Amino acid sequence: MSSEDLIEKTIGRFGKFQTWILVLIAIGRYPTEFQLNNVVFIIPGVEYKCLDTGALNATNYCPCENPEYDQSTIVTSVTSEWNLICDRTAFASLAQSMMQIGILVGSLLFGYISDSFGRKPSVLMSLFFEPVFIITSAIVPQFWMFLVCRFLIGTAVGGTMLCCYVLLIELSGKSFRAYLTGLQEISFISGYIIVGAIAYYVRDWRNLQLVTSVPWLAVIVYYWLIPESPRWLITMGRKKEAIVILTYIAKKNNRSVENIDIIVYDEEEPKKQKSGNYLDLFKTLKIRNYTMIAALVWMFCSHTFFGVNQYIGRLQGNIYLNVMLSAASLAPGLILVITGTRFLNRKTSIIISFIVGAMSLLVFIFIPSNMETLMLVFAIIGQTGAYTSFIQTYLFTSELFPTVIRNSAMGFSSMFARVGGFIAPFVVNIGTEWISILIFSAIAFSTAILCCFLPETKNINLTNSIEETEVKEYNKT
Repeated sequence: MSSEDLIEKTIGRFGKFQTWILVLIAIGRYPTEFQLNNVVFIIPGVEYKCLDTGALNATNYCPCENPEYDQSTIVTSVTSEWNLICDRTAFASLAQSMMQIGILVGSLLFGYISDSFGRKPSVLMSLFFEPVFIITSAIVPQFWMFLVCRFLIGTAVGGTMLCCYVLLIELSGKSFRAYLTGLQEISFISGYIIVGAIAYYVRDWRNLQLVTSVPWLAVIVYYWLIPESPRWLITMGRKKEAIVILTYIAKKNNRSVENIDIIVYDEEEPKKQKSGNYLDLFKTLKIRNYTMIAALVWMFCSHTFFGVNQYIGRLQGNIYLNVMLSAASLAPGLILVITGTRFLNRKTSIIISFIVGAMSLLVFIFIPSNMETLMLVFAIIGQTGAYTSFIQTYLFTSELFPTVIRNSAMGFSSMFARVGGFIAPFVVNIGTEWISILIFSAIAFSTAILCCFLPETKNINLTNSIEETEVKEYNKT
């Protein structure tokens, strides 16, 4: 296989057209970013006075049939509307975790769709159906219906998180992947900040869901704006279609369109490729090992990130300010990620992120509860460590697996990530703070150790076939 990357050779590592696609996807992904971060506003922990006879208006008294909720911060929420307090607090955790179950299913479903039918249909379906499901969740009258909607929202979130990322990776040249890892996270951080600002003004949970979803029904026009991945088309043997798309993009990027057909047809062609599936992740030794380790890394990483993310919403102080500060604090993390992926090995950069997150959480345990600012600082450092490791894990995984099963591999790994995310709220709700934090820290350390067993992938060409991956010699560092 040539050491020169096909995409970089024909359309450039990341030109004007790829930038346009990045902007479209960043805008289209905002409902995903809102749903990943709005749980502290729509399903928050609540304060209330119990108006039951004999309760003497005690605060947070249980059991309580007639609570009067504090509306000074959040006027209405899922928690207050359906009284998810006392012996019903487990339902609040379930409502938080239900989306993680949906993301698990969505990662598998859209991973299969993407590898079998193309990157474009999976991206379009996930981006469009997400606002549809969010709107539905805002109008349902029963709690069980809300749970179903949270699950469906999760399926679409799982699709956008994986399929949009893979499409961007496959449209970029190998020398640009380090920068793309940070750039594609701009929508997450800006969405994290924006949802805090919107929630400050829209304090009814149903209206918050509508405001953060209805405008995005317009993504239906993306059908005419987003192309199929040329890498996927070539892997599927559809080289003529790939040439048409590559020629179009090359013109948009003001690059030469001469010899694109020759370059594509000269590309080393492996054995006839069928669309990949999840069974292919376990048929060969190297792929099987990568799959098992990657799944555990994703699970532990997700558990730490979403756990700390929800924990920040419980800290003392203004919830809106805490959320926006924690979101803004992640921005320097993007610079660290780009720097790490650009100048350090993949494994070294990820391991450092996990260790920083784990160590900051250990320090957090010993901070006195009256030192609110210092607690917030170390919680944010822990969140930043988990966040930077998470986004680097996306890049690392996408480079490990070949095109024919890349989405399936990431979908399978994301399935395990949802298991970690599902458990996280229950760990937060254990009731003993230091135990919760210690669990998050220990798991972060464990993930750093697991990364040591994967190969280095920096500056490799993305492989297309399973056979190609099995014989590939990776860097040993």
